[in-house]
Amino acid sequence: MVSHTSTRDPDGVQAVLDGVRRVVQGLHESSRDSERRCGLSTAQLFVLQRLAQAAPASINELAARTHTHQSSVSVVISRLVDRGLVRRATDPADRRRRLLTLTAAGRRRLRSAPALTQDRLIAAVLRLSPATRRTVARALDGMAGAMRVRGAPAMFFESGKPV
Repeated sequence: MVSHTSTRDPDGVQAVLDGVRRVVQGLHESSRDSERRCGLSTAQLFVLQRLAQAAPASINELAARTHTHQSSVSVVISRLVDRGLVRRATDPADRRRRLLTLTAAGRRRLRSAPALTQDRLIAAVLRLSPATRRTVARALDGMAGAMRVRGAPAMFFESGKPV
């Protein structure tokens, strides 16, 4: 672990950037491993895994399980449906609602899936106190704003690229 400040980094900028770099590096390595081992982006695999935990599910339920915006999950689900790994069906109890389930091909694909860094990242965030989580969220949001990054946050590394 790198100290937060040092004589070579008295303002802590390098320490912050190094922390961001390590997180991004871990996510990128996980993405490459996922693509190599099961032919899915980490975003696709993450959504498949969360759907496998309790199906059928709606897009909104998957967004909550993946801690991601609904529109991002919807894009990933469309790709999984196109690949024949997820099936959409109308909810018999509410005809306006669409339910998602894994297909047999989706279940087979999960059998070769590696562990995902997103799970370790979520576990690490949950180990932080609520006050620390709020502080980190404000700091990251401020950094994104200062970088002029706008719009709803997308899922990590869809198709091998951050989206």
